[in-house]
Amino acid sequence: MGRDKALLPFRGGTLAQAVAVEVARAAGTATLVGDPDLYQSLGFPVIADMYPGEGPLGAILTALHHTAAHWNLMIACDMPAVTGEFLSELLDAAERADADALVPAGPSGRPEPLCSVYHQRALPDLEAEFAAGIRKISQALKAVRIVRLPVLEVSCFQNVNTPEEWSACDR
Repeated sequence: MGRDKALLPFRGGTLAQAVAVEVARAAGTATLVGDPDLYQSLGFPVIADMYPGEGPLGAILTALHHTAAHWNLMIACDMPAVTGEFLSELLDAAERADADALVPAGPSGRPEPLCSVYHQRALPDLEAEFAAGIRKISQALKAVRIVRLPVLEVSCFQNVNTPEEWSACDR
C-alpha cells in the first residue's frame, strides 16, 4: 500500500484505533504491537515488536510473550469491518475448543490466522517454527493444534492491502 495502514485516517481516528476499540469491546482490553514511538499516541498500550520486519508471526510471538491471558485475540490492524460481536464469538468458541488456536475459515475453507485466537500454550511451538526460519503463519500453525471455525460471512475479517481496497472501504 506504500504507507502505514495502522495510521490511516478512519472514522475520526486511525484504522488501528478502530480495530483496537473492537478488540477491547470483546476482550476487555487491547494492546498494540509495534513501534511505541509511532503508536503511543493512539490511546492503547504498545509493546515493542521483538522481531521488527519479520512479519505478523513475529508480532504474534511478541504478544504471547507479554500476556498473562490464556486465550488472546490476534487481529491485524487493517480489518476495518471487524466487530466486537464477531470477536466475542471467536473468544467464546476458543474457550470451548480443545486446541492451541482457533482460526476462522470462510466458505472457501481459507483460514484467517490474522483474525484468530491463540492460546498461551502455543508459544513454544510457534517460537520453534519461527526459530527454524518459518515466517508464514499458516505454515507455523501446522505445529500446533488448531480448530477451524466455519464463518459464512467473511467481510468482517477482510483486510485492506491496496489503495483501491482502501478507497472502497466505508470510512
